[in-house]
Amino acid sequence: MYYYPLQPPYVLLIVGFLTALTCGLALSGTLQVIIQKWPSVNKEPIKSSSSLKQLLVPFIGITVGICLFMYSGLEIFGFPSPLALGVGLPLSLLTCLFIWLQLGSLLEFVSIRGMQSLDLDSWS
Repeated sequence: MYYYPLQPPYVLLIVGFLTALTCGLALSGTLQVIIQKWPSVNKEPIKSSSSLKQLLVPFIGITVGICLFMYSGLEIFGFPSPLALGVGLPLSLLTCLFIWLQLGSLLEFVSIRGMQSLDLDSWS
């Protein structure tokens, strides 16, 4: 017997996607502002923890949007609601946690070695 939801959560899928998209644009803008301030503060060491505090709210918005998107997407594809939540929530939270840790280490790396250390075009 197959499970078909009577009313698939298409609205939640769109809301989750738009939430993640708008918060991603906010995160991008905030990150650009933080990076533009770095050259003007060369005399003091750059603290990546203060930069990460400014990025926390948009990143939490992205995480919530991705959780909603994963949950509703799995439910649309036939997962029952508890199973969709049980699979989508840990998967999206762990992915966002790993991305947050990577972002923090990348900001620390750039603050120590400078932006030229990220020039990936010179490797080819």
